[in-house]
Amino acid sequence: MSSPNPAQPAQLRQIPVMALSRWLREPLLHFLLLGAALFAAWNYFEPDLAPGAAATEIRLTPDDVLAMWTFFNSQWQRAPTAEEFGRMVENKVQEEVLYREAVAMGLDKDDTIVKRRMAQKLQFLAEDVAAAYEPGDAELEDWYAANADKFALPGRISFRQLYFSPDERGRQAYADAQAALATLTDQSVDTELAASFGDSFMLQNYYADRTPEQVAKEFGPVFAQAVFGAATGSWQGPVESGFGWHLVFVDSFVPGRQPAYAEVAPEVKTAWLAQQKVEAWRKAYDAMRAKYTVVLPVLPDSVDGLPAAPVASGDDQASQ
Repeated sequence: MSSPNPAQPAQLRQIPVMALSRWLREPLLHFLLLGAALFAAWNYFEPDLAPGAAATEIRLTPDDVLAMWTFFNSQWQRAPTAEEFGRMVENKVQEEVLYREAVAMGLDKDDTIVKRRMAQKLQFLAEDVAAAYEPGDAELEDWYAANADKFALPGRISFRQLYFSPDERGRQAYADAQAALATLTDQSVDTELAASFGDSFMLQNYYADRTPEQVAKEFGPVFAQAVFGAATGSWQGPVESGFGWHLVFVDSFVPGRQPAYAEVAPEVKTAWLAQQKVEAWRKAYDAMRAKYTVVLPVLPDSVDGLPAAPVASGDDQASQ
């Protein structure tokens, strides 16, 4: 017996990492992996019978048993009893029996829900091809540099507001806000004088560490833009929102910034993988779509040539 070559592991380690990365990204390899996945799926849904096996035989594999056992243990944090495991087996058998009987009756034909589910499974298989590839940090950093705007951190602001209600004051609301601003100029935000102005407000009087999107969600985009452009440390306004008029006092403002790659590395990897799945599915579908010719009926030049939708009768409307 020849002794193992001690240099072999070192030689294997010398395979260029970038060459392996390029090989894993080859479209041909993706299609081969997709084909293997589809072949495995076909064998799962339409298993070949062993020589001499009856068409009515339902055979559970060790993987089936392990999957049931693992699922029960994850749900209940313990192993199933013999009785519980027997029920799981019977449930699995019932599922397979009903599936085979439904297929034998043709219930899978012309069923929109079944078609959508099978199409969805096929899409998942194609996307799993992309998930099998593990990107390196250099590749992710390059992708981050090309998509940096997706990870920009928004500015944040902390402010308080005094509300002047058009419902309470009518057209005088804006003028009252201006008069209050003239009085409050150079006044501290915490003075009793500031608290004496304004009307009761259904939301908050103070908002801490909010992004432009969060402010716009509550007050509208015009208000958010004005507040993020206001100076800090003094009362500003009047600023209009969907509720009425406001005076605002900005306590602090932190401008938005572009984070370093290391700060958002996990998010970058997640976004990269999502994009790879979309691209893998698009390529796989394009390849499958190219095999088919679509034949459409002769369509009218306008909707006027289409049949009118049926009008529900009184009985039909009453039953809805």
